[in-house]
Amino acid sequence: MNVTICQSCGMPLTTPTQFGTEADGSATREYCIYCYKEGMFQQLNITLEGMIEMCTAILIEEGMDEESARAMLRNQLPFLKRWSASNPKGNNNTHSVQPVRYVTLPGKRLAGISARTTNSIEMSGQGCIQDLWSRYFTSEHIPAPEAPRYGCYTDYTDGIHGEYTILVGHEVAADETLPAGMNSIELPPATYAVFTSRKGPMAEVVGEAWGAVWGWSHQNERTFTGDFELYDERSMDPAQVQVDIYIAVKQARPTTE
Repeated sequence: MNVTICQSCGMPLTTPTQFGTEADGSATREYCIYCYKEGMFQQLNITLEGMIEMCTAILIEEGMDEESARAMLRNQLPFLKRWSASNPKGNNNTHSVQPVRYVTLPGKRLAGISARTTNSIEMSGQGCIQDLWSRYFTSEHIPAPEAPRYGCYTDYTDGIHGEYTILVGHEVAADETLPAGMNSIELPPATYAVFTSRKGPMAEVVGEAWGAVWGWSHQNERTFTGDFELYDERSMDPAQVQVDIYIAVKQARPTTE
């Protein structure tokens, strides 16, 4: 599935009418029609900060609270092509906007608590993911604190645009019996592009790392068979978290983990 977002404002591009146009009238999937038309940016002299403010106002009109909107845009926009090309160090982050490596992993079974949601719901401030993490850590059926934790995204209906299942949990054996109230998902063997966050407060670095994923120029490589955040020993201190995000991709790569 070829899913992309505008590399100027971050708007998901789902229909041809949203695509920007080149000088000859041909469509481009890099930018939306509101940002780029007839081969030119429509807000020619706007800065990154100006784009953040403009998009914040739009998201507020659509029902998102101001704090969440501005935080999301500050995490996402600096990684998009328009801004990373002209200001590659503007966000002062130390993690790469490209995958740090590709790995091929066997299938795995994850168990925990799950829910169905969408990116638009999560971005509106009415999402469920934060609550899932809270509920998971208050459960009596979790492993030792040093065991790796996963935030897994699967069962997508339309890539980044539709519903998906989010499961917060840990890895279990294929034949392990689960306690009541705990669900499981089976991730197939897959090749992943791995993005690694900088070290810092969890609320900041996870969003920044996803900003790198959304701004990645190879969205058409994604398979949406199951993606996950990995929280290991580098995530023990909430103020100095480092997380890896594994994005399932099409290409076979020689590197394994």
